[in-house]
Amino acid sequence: MEQNFITIIQIIKDAQNNSVKAVNIELINLYWNIGYYISHKLSTADWGDKTVNDLADYIQEHNPELKGFNKRSLYRMIQFYETYCDSLIVSSVGTQLEQTNIQQVTNTSQEIILSKFSLQNIRQTPLVQLSWTHHRTIFPRCKIVEEREFYINLCINEKYSVRDLERQINSSIYERTMLCSKSSSPSIHKLSTDINAVFKDSYIFDFLQLPDTHNENDLQKGLISQMKKLILELGKDFLFIEQEYKVQVGNSDFYIDLLFYHRALQCLVAFELKADKFKPEHTGQLEFYLEALDRDVKRDNENPSIGILLCKDKDIEVVEYSMSRSLSPTMVAEYKMQLPDKKTLQRKLHELFQNNE
Repeated sequence: MEQNFITIIQIIKDAQNNSVKAVNIELINLYWNIGYYISHKLSTADWGDKTVNDLADYIQEHNPELKGFNKRSLYRMIQFYETYCDSLIVSSVGTQLEQTNIQQVTNTSQEIILSKFSLQNIRQTPLVQLSWTHHRTIFPRCKIVEEREFYINLCINEKYSVRDLERQINSSIYERTMLCSKSSSPSIHKLSTDINAVFKDSYIFDFLQLPDTHNENDLQKGLISQMKKLILELGKDFLFIEQEYKVQVGNSDFYIDLLFYHRALQCLVAFELKADKFKPEHTGQLEFYLEALDRDVKRDNENPSIGILLCKDKDIEVVEYSMSRSLSPTMVAEYKMQLPDKKTLQRKLHELFQNNE
């Protein structure tokens, strides 16, 4: 009987969630069309900036129950529309036009006249999958199309809250992802075409607040105590299994620093922590752990285990030499205790784009 009650509660919660989603879709579609309408009026010189102010005052005077339509909010809607109106994230889906009669009041006789204005339907685009607060966080701070679309897709895939999104923008995850040097073994790319979207070249552990002179034990304890923030940095498809995970080979016991499972890749992920600079011998230890996991722990329906070596610093050339003949799917990544300088990363990214061109 209790299971029946639980089912009813789940039905109620699902309906509530669907209602919230439906309201958000209509709200984003509304803000888009308001921005579209005003932007069109401004671009054709029918309106000036003062008209937008007058509109905000008119709404406040005649419809004070309509909240969120002051001057600043209206300009955000204009910016929202103008930011995405020519982007692939909208045009790839295609905006449908709805013929809607809009009542307008003439300035002279106060007579009501009807005129047709084509409203756009963006309900099938990714834009409606984010809240207005998410959008207000993204489009004013992200200056290029690729960056904005990166964070939109990231929020959708990872189901980020606004706080999570702000943290990721502050940590320059877009720049770090684009600049990733892919310090990995050749075999890791055979596992999945999306492998580079899962793992980063560097991780930011600013939330640990550890001193510069810390050891692996300090790092491990800090990460375990801040597991929620660690998962945010790693990605929400990571499921934590255990710290100091024991594998037995022969008559000896060995311990993996952190063991995770990745839902999308359907594999075990072993993290080894090194509080110093990368050394070639580190990969041998990690490959040994992966062999033990695949022989004794991995299930038949799961993919080969992946190893991530997290070290405080690394020489890219040394890493490349060490990984070039590795048969195990492994990666070497740095961890940093402070947020990176965003301007420096943006400059490096700009240089990278110029070189590619």
